[in-house]
This record gives sequence, structure tokens and C-alpha cells, in this order.
Amino acid sequence: MTRAAVALAAAIGLGAVGVRPSTADTTPPEDLRITRFLGEQRLPYKMQFKGTTVGGLSGLDRDPRTGTWYFVSDDRWRYNPARFYTGRLDIDRVTGKFSGVKLTGVTTLLRPDGSPYPAYGQPDSADPETIRFDRWGRRVLWGNEGDRPDETHPTIPVSDLSVRWADREGRNLGELPIPGNLKLTDTTSGPRRNFGFEGLTFTPHTIAAIVEGPRYEDGDLPTVERGAPARITVWDRHGRLRGQYAYPIDPLPTAPVPPSGHSDSGVSEILGIDDHRYLALERSWIEGVGYRVKLYEVDLHDATNVLARNSLATGGPYRSVSKRLISDLSSFHPPVQNLESLAWGPRLTTGECTLVIGSDDNFDSQEMTQFLAFAVRGC
Repeated sequence: MTRAAVALAAAIGLGAVGVRPSTADTTPPEDLRITRFLGEQRLPYKMQFKGTTVGGLSGLDRDPRTGTWYFVSDDRWRYNPARFYTGRLDIDRVTGKFSGVKLTGVTTLLRPDGSPYPAYGQPDSADPETIRFDRWGRRVLWGNEGDRPDETHPTIPVSDLSVRWADREGRNLGELPIPGNLKLTDTTSGPRRNFGFEGLTFTPHTIAAIVEGPRYEDGDLPTVERGAPARITVWDRHGRLRGQYAYPIDPLPTAPVPPSGHSDSGVSEILGIDDHRYLALERSWIEGVGYRVKLYEVDLHDATNVLARNSLATGGPYRSVSKRLISDLSSFHPPVQNLESLAWGPRLTTGECTLVIGSDDNFDSQEMTQFLAFAVRGC
């Protein structure tokens, strides 16, 4: 086992009891747990591919029929228009060894009129943060964080957040209805700037998306002393709104250095296990400390539907979704990066599932595009 694998094994506590997937019968389900680390792969900084600069990969997913992987970039015309890549991740189904990553194609995401999305700072610009492949419709669903002005960017126009369908050529196929409480504004209401849709997933019968952090009406951003609620929105597979649930983001794990330094924390991706349970990545960046990332299992059972509530900071009590820690990835060496992607890979001949977690390098030479693969039981 490599030094990195040894460090990661200690960090994730291999074999520790996790969560229990629900089953159709009364047989006690197997606990969900990470069983082993399969490997790490990286893409070069500012890799050139088919006339584009690769980076900002903020979401990934796999077509189980063909094995093709989809990677969405949150580049907003810094280099190229909003786009997704296709490629492959080489994971041996027998040994589980993760041995390579290769891009095979790039596709521009298009507006309903067939044109690319405008650049950052213009009306109707797009900020793609997450992508899923629809195995039944043979199309992609992608989450757009949108944009809005704030105290430090007062001239940015409002561009609505959205969840949009596209075919494999990037052509727009429509979008899901967005609750009114997630409408971006130029006032202190609705989602904050850079805290819109960050995670998206399919389950057998639903679609779910999560905003990265609290709306203005739902409370302040997380601090060392307290966490904050983010909203999970659920649709049925026909695109009809079914509910909204509060996800409790952890307090910051430590204070910035210096104490006046910048920090932010929120949910960077979710991944369906069944209709009521997801995996969730909670990621913090803390000045002077770096990234801290935890993987949780989330259960919607018994949570309050807060779709009709304008504020989670005032009003009567409500019950958040429950969550259980699966892995604290913060002790991994080499250090984990800005982890934003989460997807199921191929099933191994051992019966284990594979779970792939990817990072967004922010087009920053001090960060990296990193893919981590794990074997999972109880999936």
C-alpha cells in the first residue's frame, strides 16, 4: 500500500460502521462503508484539449451503459464558454485499481436560442457547478449557480440559478421549475452570491438539488460557533416540485489564520443512494488552514418539508434531515483539494461499488484537478 493509501486508510477508518441502505424486504441491510482506497489520478494544470483550457471541473457523472464519464467546467469565459467534457476513468473491475483518466470530447452548453452562454458579468451568464447523466433519456441535467450583485460586486447583473436539461450535443432541452424562495435578487433576500445550486442528483424516482449555503432569510453563514441550514429541493422524475428540506451545515472546523481572514463552508455535491438518502460532500476553505472536507450520509426520513417556509431563522420549529459521518477526508496525504464532484463508478467483481470524488482547481496553479476512487459496500 502506498504512503498516500496508508494515510487515507487511517483518515477514513476503513471498515467503520456507516449507514444502512433501505431495502424492499425486512432483511437487515448491510451498513454503507468505505472499504478501501483505489487510487488517485490528476490532470495537468491548464491542460489544452481540443481548443479549450481544462480546469474548473466542478461536477462529474458516469453513463453506466457506455462507461463514458461527463465532467462539467465552471469556467465562465475566462478561457472558453460554459461546457462539459467527456472521457474515461480507468478502474479495473477485478482489482479495483484506478490507473488513469483521459478526456475524449468537449461540448459547449447552449441557450434555448442555440447560442453559447454569455461571459461572466453579463446578463444570463451561466455558472455550471454540477452535472448528471440521465441513463433513461440519454441526456444530461446540469445545475447553474447563477449570479447576483453583493457588497463586493455591486455591478454584477442578476442571472437566475437553474437546473437545465441538455442533449449530448449541448442543446437546451428545457429546465425544472425553481421554487420562488430560491429566486436570486439584487437585495438581501434569496440565495447569497456563490451559494446557489452546487449539488444535483438522481434517485430512482426523484431529482434533488442543494444550494451551497443558507439564504439570507435562513440565517448567517457558518462560523466556528454555529452551523447554518442549506435547502435541498426535490422534484419527481417528471419535474414536478415535491418538497424542500433543511440540511444542517457543520460549524467551521477551525478559525482562519489570522482570525480576521476569509473562510467559507457549504455543501459542494450530493449523490443519491435511494429515494430518501444521499451522500453529501461538505467542504470548507479557511484562510491560513486550507481545505477541510467531510463525506456524510443524509436521510430525509422524518425531516420537515419547508418548501412553504420563507425563513428558517424565524417561525416555528422544524426538523432537519439527519446525517451521519462516513469519512473525514481532511487527513488525506497528499492533502485533498477543492472537492466538488461525487459519482458512482463501475461495480467491481467483488460486489463493491466504486465511488469517485473530484476536485475543482479554480484555474489556480496552487491547486489541482484531482480524482480519488474508493470501494464501497452497502451501496
